[in-house]
Amino acid sequence: MKEFAQLVAILATSTKTTDKLNALKEYLATAAEEDKIWVVAIFTGRRPRRPLSTTLLASWCIELAGLEHWLFSESYHTVGDLAETIALLLPAKDSSIYSSHTLSHYINLLRSLYNVEEQTKKEKVLQCWAEMNKSEIFVFNKLITGSFRIGVSQKTMVNALASYYNSPPSEIALRISGNWDPETTTLQQLLNSTTDISKPYPFYLAYAIDEDTLQSITPNLWQAEWKWDGIRGQIIKRNNEIFIWSRGEELITTEFPELKALETKLPDNIVLDGEILCIRCLPEGFIPMPFSVLQTRTGRKNVTKKHLEESPAGFVAYDILEYNGEDIRHMPISERRILLEKIVKEVSLPQLQISPLVEFSSLNELKDKRSQSSKFGSEGLMIKKKSSQYETGRKRGNWWKWKIDPLTIDAVLVYAQKGSGRRSNIYTDYTFAVKDGERLITFAKAYSGLTDAEFSQVDNFVKKNSIEKFGPVRTVKPELVFEIAFEGIAESKRHKSGVALRFPRMSRWRKDKKPEDINTLDDLKEILKNYNRNFRPANEKL
Repeated sequence: MKEFAQLVAILATSTKTTDKLNALKEYLATAAEEDKIWVVAIFTGRRPRRPLSTTLLASWCIELAGLEHWLFSESYHTVGDLAETIALLLPAKDSSIYSSHTLSHYINLLRSLYNVEEQTKKEKVLQCWAEMNKSEIFVFNKLITGSFRIGVSQKTMVNALASYYNSPPSEIALRISGNWDPETTTLQQLLNSTTDISKPYPFYLAYAIDEDTLQSITPNLWQAEWKWDGIRGQIIKRNNEIFIWSRGEELITTEFPELKALETKLPDNIVLDGEILCIRCLPEGFIPMPFSVLQTRTGRKNVTKKHLEESPAGFVAYDILEYNGEDIRHMPISERRILLEKIVKEVSLPQLQISPLVEFSSLNELKDKRSQSSKFGSEGLMIKKKSSQYETGRKRGNWWKWKIDPLTIDAVLVYAQKGSGRRSNIYTDYTFAVKDGERLITFAKAYSGLTDAEFSQVDNFVKKNSIEKFGPVRTVKPELVFEIAFEGIAESKRHKSGVALRFPRMSRWRKDKKPEDINTLDDLKEILKNYNRNFRPANEKL
């Protein structure tokens, strides 16, 4: 556990990828074999499930440290992370009693607490705290409370493993993807495994296109497609079984039972890459429904007949990664596209659609078609080099996304709350409102889009202009106006405004505007009305 805490400290404080890679490689070289698989699991989003509530952790810390509840609460709001708050507040101990147990020892201990009484949980956790230093207590608490947000991406973990074991990163990425259990698998077994028929390929991700690259786009070297706002996924059929994986490596086959029909129609030993959307199928093509409709389908254990009728799901394919059991990611996308078109045509089911190509003869024509993306329920364009292979992770050069400009509305700041992590000491989480007659109606929260200097200025304003306090939330004089950008809008019965925004953020601080200049609730509903107009079929010619 000591070595793992040291690793976390290095990863959390280093800003250089090389330093992080070296720290991970050094850990792999010295750690206990049973600990290595858990480090890979933790840094790829597979931490053990929580054995107890955070409320219990907080109450035990308050009791042990002899604190008043209000003081713990204020400390938590200042630090911004429960695991770190507890580690800082627990009384110091004699370093001679520190334990030398391994990471896997403590993980197994936590796993043993799933079905025991609260008193037993308390005794075990307090015993662990008593034998750890503060850095170890912090990572132990993080194992219970949440993920390690310390700047280690799955790509970094893949590169560290690839370098240490002298293997290609693409091969390592494939091995650690899919449905594996760190409780029953060693790292060597994982890296040597080839038997999981459900295993997806690592996804190829695109960067936003830059102006220099945009000027180089020509029809003879590049192809364009609509960029869909759905759930990125892979459909896998092997051994006559079908598996559906999301980009977050969640197996979501049961969430979309209508796609089960593909099991009998798709050829065996095939992997398709694409987007899960709610769609309406017409003779002239499919029409995507808004993302808010798809949200009614996600995370459901039981899908009702009503869901299937009101929000039917389909898979819009734009690539093929495996055919006849052979990995074909090395083939040019122009060749993979021909094969994909053939397969979709042969399957001939409404649940499987192909993402149509957007034809263009010049960059100006492509710009014009991008401007009409919203008519097709699209976020913009994907631009791919015709000669490109299917790579691993986010890469520059061959695939680019070119999204349309976001929707915007001007609003006033009315509530503020302190952030987390490095922003735990300043107010960076804001709630915004628009006008409804003489009233202000809240409609969105946002915490990104400003510079550090701007956040500091707003924080200073909040501290000087707070009206009321509700726990960590401050009511603020409605004077600061911001332009709020968002990707989508949907009707919502849960929100007082009647709408919910998709990916809201602050696009700029409107210091040139006063509170009386902000938009109205009617303006917001007009945007909703326009956004929810009927889309055209995806393959309709412009």
